Amino acid sequence: MRPQEHSSGFEAEWPAPPSVRTWVTTRSGGVSAPPYESLNLGTHVGDEEAQVVENRNRLQQQLQLAAEPQWLNQVHGTTVVELPFSPAVIPRADGCWTQQPQFPCAVLTADCLPILLTNRRGSQVAALHAGWRGLAAGVVAQGVQRFDDDRDQILAWIGPAIAQPSYEVGEEIREIFCQQDERAEGCFDPSEKGHWLASMVDLAKLRLQQIGVETVYGGGWDTGTDSDFFSYRRDGITGRFATLIWIE
Repeated sequence: MRPQEHSSGFEAEWPAPPSVRTWVTTRSGGVSAPPYESLNLGTHVGDEEAQVVENRNRLQQQLQLAAEPQWLNQVHGTTVVELPFSPAVIPRADGCWTQQPQFPCAVLTADCLPILLTNRRGSQVAALHAGWRGLAAGVVAQGVQRFDDDRDQILAWIGPAIAQPSYEVGEEIREIFCQQDERAEGCFDPSEKGHWLASMVDLAKLRLQQIGVETVYGGGWDTGTDSDFFSYRRDGITGRFATLIWIE
């Protein structure tokens, strides 16, 4: 049983400070029609805008958030922006951070890694979106660098993402990671089709360790096989679920 589980989401299981709240949505509890059924929170996937707006309203009401999350225009890059930002301009970014209470940091995913960060004092939080491109380019380091704390004071949690048995990649992707860190070889297993099965979770842990963040939780899902979550690789046309963190 997941901690504080609900049909439309659950909290992260990690020793975050009491002031820090988290939530991961599932695909249940919304109004979107197939193939976006039902709690699709992404406006960029072809779903009707009115349905997504209603889904976002439901999320805000369920979590009793003072403000709607400030959603990002995610582009598989490394930009991490500070909240709050002007609601008139949605930044092209793959992460956000804040020191202000009541401003939820959120990322949308459907196989990529959602990574949450907090310091042990609970005075700062961040949410990162990491596909293989962003992970290789350094989005994790960009997120961690926003913290003033020593690295041993930062906690990380990796949310639902595609797992190694479901994530087949080519040699070129393996080479990118192995050239950056030879330990990355242990994150790839040969596939039956002559390619590689990549563990994005283990690659993310390597990145975190490289920059001094050793305390990492989560990472036990496979969106490629778990129908509770949207999966782009599994379904092609699909919605997006959200991973949020905020200071109460």
